[in-house]
Amino acid sequence: MRHRKKTLKLGRKKPHRELMLANLVCSLILKGQVRTTLPKARAAGALADRMITLGKRGGLHPRRLAIARLRQKHAVQKLFGEIAPRCAPRNGGYTRILKLATRRLGDAASMALIEWTDAAAPAEKEKNAPKAEKEATK
Repeated sequence: MRHRKKTLKLGRKKPHRELMLANLVCSLILKGQVRTTLPKARAAGALADRMITLGKRGGLHPRRLAIARLRQKHAVQKLFGEIAPRCAPRNGGYTRILKLATRRLGDAASMALIEWTDAAAPAEKEKNAPKAEKEATK
């Protein structure tokens, strides 16, 4: 029985699974959103949230832990320099998983889009800014 066992195995051995999830999270950090299968997106979202928590702590030790887990220094630099400070006021829930209606052609796997929750916030502010200015001038 798998009671209280949280790890999603994804049909892979532990070293392969760790590297695959690290690559997914690094792609998420560098590109802002990633299209993948739904189970992989859920597993990568959990790891990304943990990496944001390390980034919010700052300091040398959390940075070394993140480099050891992600294995890409430039991704960790962007995480600690840009993404973690942007997520500072939020207490968790840093990623959003959107289920896509289309399925993968080869095996009909359910697909998902994983992105940062605060990525849409600047775009919404820009859209609402002209409306606010118009209301202020009236």
